Amino acid sequence: MPKITIIGAGSVVFTKKLISDILSFHELKDTTFALMDIDGDRLATAEKMSKDLIAQSGIHAQVYATLDRKEALAGSDYVLNLIQVGMHEATLIDFMIPKKYGLKQTIADTLGVGGVFRALRTIPVLLEICREMEEVCPNAWLLNYTNPMAMLMLAVAKASPIKAVGLCHSVQNTAQDLASYLNVPVEELEYKVAGINHMAWFLELKHKGKDMYPRLFEVMENEEIYIRDKVRFEMMRRLNYFVTESSEHMAEYTPYFIKRDDLIKRFEIPIDEYIRRSERNMERYKETKKKIEKGEMIVGEQSHEYGAPIIHSIETGTNRVIWGNVLNKYLITNLPYNSCVEVPCLVNKGGVQPCYVGDLPPQLAAMNMTNINVQQLVVEAVLTGDIDYVYHAVMLDPHTASVLSLDEIWAMTREMIEAHREYLPNFIKGRNY
Repeated sequence: MPKITIIGAGSVVFTKKLISDILSFHELKDTTFALMDIDGDRLATAEKMSKDLIAQSGIHAQVYATLDRKEALAGSDYVLNLIQVGMHEATLIDFMIPKKYGLKQTIADTLGVGGVFRALRTIPVLLEICREMEEVCPNAWLLNYTNPMAMLMLAVAKASPIKAVGLCHSVQNTAQDLASYLNVPVEELEYKVAGINHMAWFLELKHKGKDMYPRLFEVMENEEIYIRDKVRFEMMRRLNYFVTESSEHMAEYTPYFIKRDDLIKRFEIPIDEYIRRSERNMERYKETKKKIEKGEMIVGEQSHEYGAPIIHSIETGTNRVIWGNVLNKYLITNLPYNSCVEVPCLVNKGGVQPCYVGDLPPQLAAMNMTNINVQQLVVEAVLTGDIDYVYHAVMLDPHTASVLSLDEIWAMTREMIEAHREYLPNFIKGRNY
């Protein structure tokens, strides 16, 4: 049976969901879990929690924990990446320095200046993981959950032969949102989705074979429904298609919503939202740790994440379709070949097999390109060691450019580089070096 390694297992709430999902499959009952984290305290908590889950299930899975990453990776069949380089302290910097310059953010983990610097911190570590996988588990699948998804997966695709796919829950979550707006069971929705991570598009939306877009445009005019998703409905009104992820995310991927206080108020944009989520996550960890120390039962919590079904399909040959983030090899034909796209993927014994989509409607491809431009420049900055690409990425970010001047962008970027320097790649060239 498979060995599944979880890197960043100290993210105990998410680790609990993934292990619960895996243990729900009878065919995976003899799995060996290797847990790794750089925080010994969090790792010990994750190990105890995992052992409790296994004991409750009454199956024969095994789990062990180690601070040695290569030891955890050795002989693995699947590697789940959950790392957050710099943790909460780095997140605060991602928000606080831009705010000094008048640049507000909501999530700052996927695009924008916060997303750029999260990628710059994370890509070097992820590539180290890939190099170790090449040594000790070259045939393993890397299942990445860490953001910024597109930048990380693009870097892996360009720099490593490791089989990899980026996994997100934005398609599943958005399908549930749409089902609630349309008042139909989510399992009865039929949809075709493609684009880039956090900005993929519901190209088709049907219920029992009937096109549901006319109905979605109708219900959007219901104020009670519109206020639940103002940004995404507003973008659908302009682009004719509904986008994945959420309104708070979409607001900072575009230049339209956070550049003025009146727009922030009108569209109810939750500024600094990720800081609040990060604080809640730390509290949830503390609560879980206290329960474990008191010997309280840890209840399994299943999710609709794709990780466990992917592993089950590869191990058993069961055919499934998931949405994955992969290198664009003529999958979406009007997005660049060397970009990272989110497309349907068939999964079975043959692994994760991305499916051809063709052209997106041109306005959707154009919107995706505003984000892809930033993603590609960040990856080039890391892989070439040219620091100028960092400035260019921030300069071309849609939201940043809608608020700040070039001089302000350069000053802010320079300050961010200094603040995060201990985590950044070794830049060796560029006019700003």
